[in-house]
Amino acid sequence: MDKNKEIWIVAGILFVLYFFNFLWLNFHYNTMVAHEESVQAAWSQVENQYQRRADLIPNLVALFERYAAHEMKAFEEVAQARARAASVRIDAEVPTEETLRQYQSVQVELSTAVSRMMVISEGYPDLKANKAFEEMNVQLEGTENRIAVERKRFNEASRKYNTYLRRFPNRLLGKLFGFSPQAYFTADTGSEKAPAIKF
Repeated sequence: MDKNKEIWIVAGILFVLYFFNFLWLNFHYNTMVAHEESVQAAWSQVENQYQRRADLIPNLVALFERYAAHEMKAFEEVAQARARAASVRIDAEVPTEETLRQYQSVQVELSTAVSRMMVISEGYPDLKANKAFEEMNVQLEGTENRIAVERKRFNEASRKYNTYLRRFPNRLLGKLFGFSPQAYFTADTGSEKAPAIKF
C-alpha cells in the first residue's frame, strides 16, 4: 500500500510541475504572439497611409497638369516614382530590415518628386488659387502627417515586441518558436542635415 501511495504522490507532483510549466510556456508564447500581432497591425496602418497618399497623387498631378502642361519632367518624375513605390511589395506579414529599407527608399523618392512638383507650382498663381488644388494639397499634407504618426506607432509596437523577445527566457523561447526581432523605420536619408535657407 505504501508503494502505491508513493507512486501516486510522485505522479501528482510530476503532473503539477508539468501543468505549471505548460501554463508558463503558454503565457510567454501567447504574449509573443500578441506583440507580433500588434506589429502587424501597426504595419498595416503604415501601408494604408502610404496607399492613401499614392491615391491622392494622380488627382494632384491632373490639376497641376491643367495649369502647367509644359512641366512634363515634373509629371514624369512623379509618375515614375509612384510606379516604383507601388511596385515594392512586402510579401512577409511584417517587413525585414532589408525590405523595410527598400520600401522606405522608394517612398522617400516619391515624396521628393511630389515636393519638387509643389515647388514648381509656386510659379503658377492661378494653380495655387485653385480651390481643388488647395484642398488636395491640404489632404496630402494631412496624409504625410498620418504617415509620420503610423510610422511612429509601428516603431513603438516593434520596440515593445523586440524588448519582450530580448528578455530572458523569452529570447530562448522566441528562437524555439521561430519569433525574430522586428526592423524599425529610420530617419529618411539626408534628414540629419538642416535645409539651407537663402535670402
